[in-house]
Amino acid sequence: MTENPGPSNPLLKGRGAVTCAAPPRGRDQPRRRGGPHSAHHNTLHPGAWWLWSLGLATAATRTTNPLLLALLITVTAYVVATHRTTAPWSRSYTAFARLALAVLLIRLLFATILGSPIPGTHALLTLPELPLPHWAQGIRLGGEVTTEALLFAFYDGLRLATLLICVGAANALANPARLLKSLPGALYETGVAVVVALTFAPNLIADAQRLRAARRLRGRPDRGLRGLLQVGLPVLEGALERSVALAAAMDARGYGRTAQVPVSVRRTTTALTLGGLLGVCAGTYGLLTAEGAAYGLPLLLAGVVAALAGLRLGGRRTLRTRYRPDPWDLRAWLVTASGVAVAALLTLAATRDPAALTPGVIPLTAPTLPLWPAAAVLLGLAPALLPASKPAKEPS
Repeated sequence: MTENPGPSNPLLKGRGAVTCAAPPRGRDQPRRRGGPHSAHHNTLHPGAWWLWSLGLATAATRTTNPLLLALLITVTAYVVATHRTTAPWSRSYTAFARLALAVLLIRLLFATILGSPIPGTHALLTLPELPLPHWAQGIRLGGEVTTEALLFAFYDGLRLATLLICVGAANALANPARLLKSLPGALYETGVAVVVALTFAPNLIADAQRLRAARRLRGRPDRGLRGLLQVGLPVLEGALERSVALAAAMDARGYGRTAQVPVSVRRTTTALTLGGLLGVCAGTYGLLTAEGAAYGLPLLLAGVVAALAGLRLGGRRTLRTRYRPDPWDLRAWLVTASGVAVAALLTLAATRDPAALTPGVIPLTAPTLPLWPAAAVLLGLAPALLPASKPAKEPS
């Protein structure tokens, strides 16, 4: 607060007028440039990360070659290491990798204990076999464990593990709150439920790590059954408090309000959405069968258009606005195109050379790395060549 010695207003002449003076800007203080959307120009659209990871996951479903699957895992790990932030959800990649390892081990354990339909001649060990009743034919407990059966289970489990790791990469790279803003109005309520579910696991992991670090600093055990029980109760208590706070915040913001629309619009929306989904299912089935190749693609495209029109009309019932929407720029197109290219090229390779992408186990042969499918997988590294996204700053 400063006193103005010479006011220009004649009514205030002779008096000291109190005014607010702005602090002087120093020479080293930068000038603020850009509008309110400039903070988001450095961030990548979260939908692009999900489309990229789903493309890699689709490619993983087309092969059981362990070399290609390991290459897919390496691509996701490198991109996550170069582009993830310090947010809680960015730690979910490690959790999904551990889950994938557990799935692989469980698949091998089931193949060892319950047997496998794959015959083999190279016996590793023989477990004591338990006799089962006649109604449990086709299932055995114990018996001979062959190398072919374990190798087949390893290939199958590694493919499922790669799918989980690709989903973990999307969770680690995409901001779930920003992804929710990008959903159409008709899917907003469903998107809220999905986003809450996706953010629940990373928050639990962060709470568990924080509590374990606090117990170690106090000299208390953080491992074993006792440590698990003493850490698990505060984690669940924090999750319950977070759920109650989230419910109160959603209620205060009017979550669940719907606008009044005519009955004809609601019926048209339902017909377009259901018809579009049925068209997508029928078109997909036609593309997967040899007899329906002629009508599969037109029916699929018609179903997609009808479903999008239904979602567009359904968005009228949702009263919501978008604050600082995320732009879909050239970088988002490049990231999406890289994932789609990997999925399309490996699908083409699976039809052209299925033996290279699905190596057999009878007879036992070492898997080989096909060159051009491996080069197609390396296209998934395109996001790593882009500059890392900077977290958006809220306006002060």
